[in-house]
Amino acid sequence: MKYVKYGICTQSVTPIRKEPEHTSEQSNQLLFGEYFNILENNEGWLLIENYTDKHQGWLDKDQILIISKTEFDIIVKSDHTYANDFIDFITESNDGSENITPIPIGSLLPLFNKNSFKINNNSYKYTGRTTEFRLKEKSNLIENAFMYLNSPYLWGGKSPLGIDSSGLSQIIYKLNGIILPRNANNQSKIGETLSFIEESEPGDLAFFDNEEGEIIHVGVMMENYNIIHSHGKVRIDKLDHIGIFNVDTKRHSHKLRVIKKIC
Repeated sequence: MKYVKYGICTQSVTPIRKEPEHTSEQSNQLLFGEYFNILENNEGWLLIENYTDKHQGWLDKDQILIISKTEFDIIVKSDHTYANDFIDFITESNDGSENITPIPIGSLLPLFNKNSFKINNNSYKYTGRTTEFRLKEKSNLIENAFMYLNSPYLWGGKSPLGIDSSGLSQIIYKLNGIILPRNANNQSKIGETLSFIEESEPGDLAFFDNEEGEIIHVGVMMENYNIIHSHGKVRIDKLDHIGIFNVDTKRHSHKLRVIKKIC
C-alpha cells in the first residue's frame, strides 16, 4: 500500500509503540502539534520518526493527521511556540462546528499568531500561556520541572498525566530551547562531564546506571544537592556521591554514573 510521508499530532497525547499493535509496549508519546516523517505503512500502522529528536516507533494512523510536504516544511522552518500551562484547551473550528481539546504543557502550537493557528485549513484558538523556543534563564529549567511535581511515572510518557525520567528532562529542556534525545543513555552522551557533584548547578543532568553499566535513569539537579526525577512519581530526593537517596525510604534508589552540564 502506498503511504504518505508527513504527519502531525492533533490529539492531546498519542502513544508511540515498539511494534505495530495496540498491545505493544509504549516507547514514547507525541504531544499535540508534534510533527514527524512517515517511514512505513503497515496495514494502518505507521512507522514514524519524530522530526525533532529522531525517535522512531509505530502509531495508529487514525490518531494523527496527514499533512502535505509544503505544510510540513513551513512548520519546520517557522518559529516554535509551546503551550506553557499544566493543562489548557484549544478550540478547533471546522465547517461551522467547534471542538474543544485539552492539551498539556509542551504541546506545539504551529504557526501561532495572535492566539490562533491553522493545520490543514482547520482553524484553532488557544488563549493560555505560551513560551518561545529559546533559552532565557537556566533557572527556568527548574521552574518548568516543578510543573510536573507528583506526576505519576509512566514508561514512555512525557505529559503531566504520566512521564518517565528521560521524558521529564527532555520536555523541560525543550521548553527552554534545547532538544535532547529521547532516552537517558543518549542524553548522557552530550554536554560537558563534571568531575564532582560540587561543580554542578541547578539544571544540570545527573545520570544513573544499572549493574551492567547501562544508563537507565536521569534527574535534574537542584540547589543544595537536591534532585528532581521521575521514580514512582516526579519527586525531589537527595543526591550524594553514591547516587539518589530516597527521602522516604531512607535508602539509595539509583547509582550515580555521571553529571553533565548541557547549557
